[in-house]
Amino acid sequence: MERLWTIMRKELYHIWRDPRTLGLILALPAMLLILLGYGISGERIGIPMVVADFSKSDLSRRYVEYFTASDDFKLVYDALSEKEMLALIDQGQADVGLLIPEDFGRQVDTGQTAQVHLYVNGSTDPTDVQTIQLKLSTISSVVSQDILVKQFSRSPAAASLRNPVEAFIKTLYNPNGNRKLFMIPGLIPIILQVQALLLTALAIVKEREQGTMEQLIVTPIKSWELMLGKIIPYLLVSVFNLFALMWLADLLFNVTVAGSFWELIGLSVVFIIGSLGMGVLISNLSQSQMQAVYLSVFLILIPAIILSGLLFPRNNMPAFTFWYSELLPVTHYLEITRGIIVRGIPGGMLWWSSSFPLLVLSLIYFALSVLVFRKRIS
Repeated sequence: MERLWTIMRKELYHIWRDPRTLGLILALPAMLLILLGYGISGERIGIPMVVADFSKSDLSRRYVEYFTASDDFKLVYDALSEKEMLALIDQGQADVGLLIPEDFGRQVDTGQTAQVHLYVNGSTDPTDVQTIQLKLSTISSVVSQDILVKQFSRSPAAASLRNPVEAFIKTLYNPNGNRKLFMIPGLIPIILQVQALLLTALAIVKEREQGTMEQLIVTPIKSWELMLGKIIPYLLVSVFNLFALMWLADLLFNVTVAGSFWELIGLSVVFIIGSLGMGVLISNLSQSQMQAVYLSVFLILIPAIILSGLLFPRNNMPAFTFWYSELLPVTHYLEITRGIIVRGIPGGMLWWSSSFPLLVLSLIYFALSVLVFRKRIS
């Protein structure tokens, strides 16, 4: 028992004598609970909707209000054409599109059946897609019932028994609800993130712990050259793994790239560079490999899995959680993979929403890794 107590006392002493690691151990779990607790919401509300109303009548405006009156849907765009509406869904700016024809008001007023078209973004979680379809169908049925009641109250004899509004719901990109088509393009960014971050997070701190940092100090190498020297080998390994993951996705899960394959590869390289830069930055900030792993897992990897949009939609997140996820390159890269692989859109359509932020973040993290590095033993 005395030997056990001696070992325990030794480990407790090592923890206590390192206040930085102790602070991380005590503070990060609480911070992560707060971050994820507020970031993970239950039922999805405020689903972004784009409307192309060609009728411009009082009845069509009231029809739209039925969808936006509750918290289920939020009108974010008024499109001028069906092409613009579909482009906004392609870009991920909206998950639902509502197309109201020009003769909508006239057909309802004359007792005919007006047809509207509802488009649902099928590249999101198939369970969410089914819920959205059910909500759209239910609201459309309520509208038809209310119109029938009003027609009957005005003139029972003239009221028609036919359905005044018929809604056609079309699911885009993944009409069969194939869950693999949703998950695989999301898992590829997470796998690359984990590998790139952990490999480089130990790069500088390992040199410091092994005492080989002195050899780097006496060399004439510059800081940015050292960072590139640390990053490029891991970049080559990550690119090789990217090709392997894409091949396995096609071979085992029948998930192919609907858009441009080489655009996806180019943007993937940008993402990998940013992830490697984050790893080197963490390595520069850490005094031990334990600190490096702890920072990587709690600050980057767990939030990347929970807050990036892989499992939960981001539009319901509080502002703090939302902007924290915006600082993670994987958040933007995940939108790119799902956009190119599932929706088949060109990378240029995602420039301002995903590609440009990804490029900026990658450059910032690499620059910070160079600035924080000091060619000296600390």
